Amino acid sequence: MSAPSSQSSNRSWLVRQRWLLLRRMSQLAILALFLAGPWFGVWVLKGNLSASLILDTVPLADPLLALQTMVAGHWPHSTALTGAAIMLAFYLLVGGRVFCSWVCPVNMVTDAAAWLRRRLGIKTGHAPDSNTRLWLLGGVLLATAVSGVLVWEWVNPVSLLHRSLIFGLWGASLLIAGIFFYDLLIASRGWCGHLCPVGAFYGLLGRTALVRVSAAKRSACDDCMDCFVVCPEPQVIRPALKQVGQTHPLILSGDCTNCGRCIDVCDRQVFKMTHRFDQRSA
Repeated sequence: MSAPSSQSSNRSWLVRQRWLLLRRMSQLAILALFLAGPWFGVWVLKGNLSASLILDTVPLADPLLALQTMVAGHWPHSTALTGAAIMLAFYLLVGGRVFCSWVCPVNMVTDAAAWLRRRLGIKTGHAPDSNTRLWLLGGVLLATAVSGVLVWEWVNPVSLLHRSLIFGLWGASLLIAGIFFYDLLIASRGWCGHLCPVGAFYGLLGRTALVRVSAAKRSACDDCMDCFVVCPEPQVIRPALKQVGQTHPLILSGDCTNCGRCIDVCDRQVFKMTHRFDQRSA
């Protein structure tokens, strides 16, 4: 889903979409591996994104789910703790919100809403403050502690989407449709960028991540704004690109999803994927 560019490009369509295509391949491949078991009897991944087993051997678990379980007053099983530790280490390394852009299937829904919103030229609506998702995360944990119930898992869009696809519980898809139309008609990038408590949690994990996007050739920027248009968290770009509050070109905000769309759309090739110790500018 590309955005109109303010300048002509000599780069091919494939080059301009490579990070988007890689993300879609990742999201669809993970979803297909989960569905291959109940649909075709090929059990590579059992479970869902909350808790799963790879080939009946390697446990994986959502660190947020493990945290909720402990807040509810229950100590997770050792297998769940091991799975949560594996995923916690992974997201601390590559960036917490990599989950949002490379794994979460709801991202495809919100990206579609953002693309259609641009195509239709919809400018109306107002998004809540981005800190709202942090308040909602705190509210979820508080409600879980008070009730002793995993409150979020009853309404988690990712879990509901999986249930819809596996068990045919299409009524659960109404929430997914609601997210789509909320982002389309009311708030640009409203769900992922402002409300989702899962994104808030993984954003906290992403602050110390090794993998980073860098505006390494920021001197070549011509202020076309294409990167800001496609970025799901555009506020993370300015400090690195325009040297606001920092001198190095790295995007260090935990809110960055490492989606690579800024790399895709920039015809000046300002951005690149690198690591947090690479502070070189061209």
